Amino acid sequence: MQAPTILVTGFEPFGGESINPSAEIARRLDGGMVEGRRVAGRVLSCAFGRAREELLVALADVAPVLVVALGQAGGRREVSLERVAINVDDARIADNAGAQPIDRPVVAGGPVAYWSTLPIKAIVAALRAAGLPAAVSQSAGTFVCNHLFFGLMHALERRPAARGGFVHVPWLPEQAARHPGEFALPLADQLRAIELVIATALKTPTDAALAGGALS
Repeated sequence: MQAPTILVTGFEPFGGESINPSAEIARRLDGGMVEGRRVAGRVLSCAFGRAREELLVALADVAPVLVVALGQAGGRREVSLERVAINVDDARIADNAGAQPIDRPVVAGGPVAYWSTLPIKAIVAALRAAGLPAAVSQSAGTFVCNHLFFGLMHALERRPAARGGFVHVPWLPEQAARHPGEFALPLADQLRAIELVIATALKTPTDAALAGGALS
C-alpha cells in the first residue's frame, strides 16, 4: 500500500482539559484521502522535547510532502494560520511532563525564526470563502505549539521537497461551555477547515499576493 503523503499532527489534552480538538482532527483524518493523497494523523505529547522527538519519528515513517501541525488555542475566534515560528521556549504553565522552560532556545545555535511554507493567505481566503472563520496569526506563542512548529520547520530544512506549517484551532463547544463567553467551533467545521487547509496547500504552490491587513 502506498505510504501516506500528508502528515497531520495534533496534541493530547493539556492545561486541565479532557479533550483537545487538534487531536480529534488528527485521529479522524488518519487514513483518509484529500485531493487524492492519503493522510496520516498522529497525536503528539504536549511536552517540550518529547513532542519534537515524536514528530521526527512520524516524519521518518510517513515521508510526507506536506505537514500540517495543529494545536489548540482556547480563546481565539478563528482558525489561525501561523506565519512564523520563533526559537524560544518560554512556558507560562508546565507542560504535561511537568517541565516549564524559561527563555531557552528550541534548537541551540539555530536561527531566530522560520517562516511557514504553507500558502497562509491563500488558505485564509479559501476558508473565509467557505464560510469558516480564519485569520493569519503573527505568533504561535512560546509554549509547546511554537516549540513543535519551530522543530518542524527546522526538520523540513533537510526535506526540501516537503512544505509545512502550524494551524491553531479554537475550543470545541464542550470546552467553551466551561469558559463562559468564549468562542467555540464545532468539530465538523474544524474538520472541514483542515481538509480545506490541506487541499489549498496542495493546489497552491505560491501564496496569494494579498495585503497583509486584509487577512489578519
